[in-house]
Amino acid sequence: MTNDQREKGGSAGSGRVPTREEAMELLKQYNKSESLIAHALSVEAAMRHFAPRYGGDPDEWGIIGLVHDLDYELYPELHCVKTREILEEHGWPEKYIRAVMSHGWGICTDVAPESYLEKVLYAVDELTGLITAAALVRPSRSLMDLTAKSVKKKWKDKRFAAGVDRGIIERGAGMLNLEITDLITGTIEGMREVAGQIGLEQHGESQPGVTPKS
Repeated sequence: MTNDQREKGGSAGSGRVPTREEAMELLKQYNKSESLIAHALSVEAAMRHFAPRYGGDPDEWGIIGLVHDLDYELYPELHCVKTREILEEHGWPEKYIRAVMSHGWGICTDVAPESYLEKVLYAVDELTGLITAAALVRPSRSLMDLTAKSVKKKWKDKRFAAGVDRGIIERGAGMLNLEITDLITGTIEGMREVAGQIGLEQHGESQPGVTPKS
């Protein structure tokens, strides 16, 4: 992309809207890890859930969530930077690219989240990992009976899912003026829509209709 193109908001292909099929094809081209693909689906689902709350397009938000870690498996040392290159080569709109870059703010980019889309992506990225870990230690190994209260109990144990940066989640919630409980609840609700695809369906000891233990 030339400087002139970037100043105008994108490349020559920025007028078109990428499809979910294109996003999934790129995701699987650059990622073979089942856990990374499950994470992408989790973030996509959370983004789709929050989009209407902030007047966003669920398809647009979801597609951005799906490709946010596009480069992580093959180019971890160039995280976000390589994704920009890949998406530019495929003519993706600058809005999508900037949103992806913003989720690495303070870690691997200096692109701060500004729009609601970017702030939600920043907030839910780490949180989906904590929620997944919390679900997997339940008897049901499921999202369907997981509550925000349960996740918050695990949150307090810094040894649990130690790789999850709680500070990023807190900053993201602050950007959105959301209570942590509300952010967790909404993210769980979004992820439930893809529970079957990410291996966190209802099974084990918990039964439908039974009030879950916190």
